[in-house]
Amino acid sequence: MVKVSYHQKPYRRMLMHTWGATVHASPSDQTEYGRKLQREDPDCQGSLGIAISEAIEDTVTHPDTKYSLGSVLNHVCLHQTVIGQEAMRQMELAGEEPDTVIACCGGGSNFAGLAFPYIRRKITEGKKTRIVAVEPSACPTLTRGELRYDFGDTAEMTPMLMMHTLGHTFMPPSIHAGGLRYHGMAPTVSHALKLGLIEAEAYQQTRVFEAATLFARTEGIVPAPETSHAIAAVVEEARRARESGDKRVILFNLSGNGLLDLAAYESYLSGKLQDV
Repeated sequence: MVKVSYHQKPYRRMLMHTWGATVHASPSDQTEYGRKLQREDPDCQGSLGIAISEAIEDTVTHPDTKYSLGSVLNHVCLHQTVIGQEAMRQMELAGEEPDTVIACCGGGSNFAGLAFPYIRRKITEGKKTRIVAVEPSACPTLTRGELRYDFGDTAEMTPMLMMHTLGHTFMPPSIHAGGLRYHGMAPTVSHALKLGLIEAEAYQQTRVFEAATLFARTEGIVPAPETSHAIAAVVEEARRARESGDKRVILFNLSGNGLLDLAAYESYLSGKLQDV
């Protein structure tokens, strides 16, 4: 588990402990690469790229171990599209068609899960749906990264991927949206941006938590910090629609609850949360 999330999100590892798992903070002392990073920087807070490197090393050095990567790779994005297909069916039942589709974006699979079926409609049916990937300003892969070949992990153990990237050695700041602290973006999502099929926006975390708190007080659901990036973009889209007087149907992915992230909310509500 990425070290910064290990400390910021303790209840997640507690749940894993409850179910019998052993959790190590990455960079760890369990792999050669982790030990190397600890020697070079004892205060390293880790990243998803580092955690992937350690997981791969552990897998290739233990014959009885299998490793499943849950984001970034194109086949994972395609598996996730069941979300978008179900959303389409729900919209049909509601008798509506979204003008805007919004989801948070870290490695890409969460966004792709909702967006790809709607991208297909744009390509095959000429739909004008606005599709927005939302990322943190502290890790702005789509909005500021380069589209080029890069490694998917920090230790250069994965194949190189053509993707938007901040560089596989990029160390993202310790924002609370740990699931979005990844240096690269899924190749298919990156290609969709290149073709102009989607747009990308980036938000600072104080603005994200402002939107999250508004959502919690309005809807009664406490959203995860990652999900709240999408909510921040939804709030802005709704404000623009109100100001222009247009009816706009906005579909977004409420991809996670924040009940295990209350420490982050406490930091925001007490005024301690800082933008990076």
